[in-house]
Amino acid sequence: MQEQKDHIRLLIVDDEEGYVNVLFNRLTKRGIDVSKACSGSEAIQLLRKQDFDVAVLDLKMEDMDGIEVLKIFKKMVPEIEVIMLTGHGSETAAKQGIEFGAFDYLSKPCELQELLAKIQKAYRA
Repeated sequence: MQEQKDHIRLLIVDDEEGYVNVLFNRLTKRGIDVSKACSGSEAIQLLRKQDFDVAVLDLKMEDMDGIEVLKIFKKMVPEIEVIMLTGHGSETAAKQGIEFGAFDYLSKPCELQELLAKIQKAYRA
């Protein structure tokens, strides 16, 4: 088994601030080093300043489409693993995300344990 760093460095990107805050609190309590962004442009700024292992990225946001943010993330940091979230039943778009390099996708709302398992799997990838 490979050596792991102390904490998974996770970036959560979603324009639903309440949802981001709940995830932030619940994942932080589980020992994950979580940063949050409430827009695609804010997430890109954070990625310029910090290193992340995994990003959880909403597909539909006000300022930028999640697929566009994914493409930019992958150009900036090709090794970052991205899990797409879709709350709009848009599995087609989520699958398109995988074509552009996303690790996997989940439909919102998702169970915390399911999200945590995907984050850990992406981290080990």
